[in-house]
Amino acid sequence: MESWPPGAHDPELADLQETYLPRKGAYDIPGLLRDRRLGNLALVSSFGAESIVLLHYVSRILPEVTVLFLDTGKHFPETLSYRDQVVKDLDLNLRVLEPEASSLQAEDPDGQLHSREPNTCCRLRKVFPLQDTLDGFDSWISGRKRYQADSRSQIGVIERDGERLKVNPMAFWTREEIDAYFAFHRLPRHPLEAQNYLSIGCAPCTRPVAEGEDARAGRWAESPEKVECGIHLGPDGRFRRSSAGASD
Repeated sequence: MESWPPGAHDPELADLQETYLPRKGAYDIPGLLRDRRLGNLALVSSFGAESIVLLHYVSRILPEVTVLFLDTGKHFPETLSYRDQVVKDLDLNLRVLEPEASSLQAEDPDGQLHSREPNTCCRLRKVFPLQDTLDGFDSWISGRKRYQADSRSQIGVIERDGERLKVNPMAFWTREEIDAYFAFHRLPRHPLEAQNYLSIGCAPCTRPVAEGEDARAGRWAESPEKVECGIHLGPDGRFRRSSAGASD
């Protein structure tokens, strides 16, 4: 039988779950996000297809929250324009993270590493910059949802991510609930969504989603074994940086 709360071996995590995510009763996501035990909190956003829903929702609870955006140098121009629009519309406290120029020159001089070693490319352009920046934060917020893919079907609203706590406020939201939020708050859609890009990452590694595919099927379609970029460490994960190919 499953123990309750999940993560009972982790007293801090278990107490937060019992307090704000009871097995019976309504979840209190605003209360969770405001809990002082989360410490210095950042929201990580790709400014992709559904990102504005999380940004709008959280910014109404924590207006000054730091929003971290990983500028990999490989984004669609539409994503960067959309990011600028959303930041202005929501008055967000944006911080842009970039990969180290020296690392890119050493490991990806022709800019084609994504086609040869997509995992290494993600480490250089996403994992390293984010994990270095998260050293200044105690917890972070992610937009992951269970319905997006089988690989995300078991995520919780709050979990351990390496040494930090991570909150997924919309873990249990459905696609219909996301669409309803867009409509109710009249939020602008990412321009590529009209072309059936349902999960939008770097341009070379993202394609439109075909009918019947899950929302993330268009990510790394040429590398079927790859389903995540590597920024989510998991409860037993740790970050170790020694070279472009070393991170766990």
